This record gives sequence, structure tokens and C-alpha cells, in this order.
Amino acid sequence: MSNGPGWAGGQPPAQLPTMSMAVRPPSLDDDLVTIGVVIDLPAPWGPQLQGYRKEFGDPLAEEIPAHITLLPPTEVTPATSTAIRAHLAEVARATEPFEVHLKGTDSFRPTSPVVFVVLAQGADRCDRLQQSIRTGPLDRELPFPFHPHVTVAHHLDDAGMDHAQATLLDYEAQFTINGVELYEHGRDGVWRLRRRFEFGQ
Repeated sequence: MSNGPGWAGGQPPAQLPTMSMAVRPPSLDDDLVTIGVVIDLPAPWGPQLQGYRKEFGDPLAEEIPAHITLLPPTEVTPATSTAIRAHLAEVARATEPFEVHLKGTDSFRPTSPVVFVVLAQGADRCDRLQQSIRTGPLDRELPFPFHPHVTVAHHLDDAGMDHAQATLLDYEAQFTINGVELYEHGRDGVWRLRRRFEFGQ
């Protein structure tokens, strides 16, 4: 995974960090747990974009709140839970709130069937944050360059993807990010919030 500012144009990455990506079912012997770390978009913008995703017919819209992925699905052992939470708390404590400005849409097609809302501001801060998260007990390399985005359509047909991209072409929102969220992937396939880590605390 690139440690630079992430893909900003040209050809999109072959794989993308998104909580909607498929994950292996949890092991039956409980030796592994799948987690993810994201920025949940605050109200009213998060629920608004999730509502659009439902309107577009995305089958995952009900299950996945609007978010910016910082650590995509990652398998860890339950024994590392305490260390991971302490690490995320330390990263959050050292991070100051920052502004995110969403503006317009783009797509990773044809490489990946994703339409997303663009981060016009805050992408560099997200990049630095995800690099800090991927240290210590969460130290790992990723097979794709980091590119923060908010998915609004995934795995629809071409007409559906075109409609999603056109509908939100003029979308714009600006808000302050004050923390990150730790999610865990359950045996039933549902992502559940386990803890929020406030910046500066």
C-alpha cells in the first residue's frame, strides 16, 4: 500500500478500501475476529447519503452507514482486543479535529463497480490518520493505494451507477470530524459498532 497521498486521478486502484467488501466468515473456533476502523459521517449528512444509497437500490445500503474507511476489514485475534483499543485511543488522543468537505461524485469504474462522493478537503488528514492507525497491533500492508471516499452505489448495473453519479453530481457538504469508530463483523454478516474514539481525549 502506498504511504503517499493516495490515488488522486488517472487510473483507479485495482482494489478499494470499503466496508462493503466481502470478508471471510468468522472462524468457527473463534480464533479470528474481523474488524474495521472508519469515520462515520455525522448527521444529517450520514443518514442523508445512506438514504440516497437506498434510493439507488444498493442492496447493502441498510447494513452500512455512510462512512470513510480508514482500516478495511482486518482479521485479528480476540487476545489483541485490549491492545488494539488502547492503540486506537492513543491515535485518537494525538489527533486534532479536522474539516471534511464533500463535493461531487466520481467512480472507480471500470476497475471496480463503485460510485462515490469526493473528498474535496480532508483527504490528506484522512491519509495521515490511516497511516497512524496501521501501526502497532494493526500494522499491516494493504494491496491497494489509500483513497478516502464515501461510497453511494456499489455493484449496481451500469444504468444504476450512472443514475447515482448524476444525481449527486452537485452534492456538497462540510462538517468537522471529531473521532473514529471501531466496527466488528459478526457471524450474521452484520457490522456492529464496538467503540468510538474521540479526538484529543
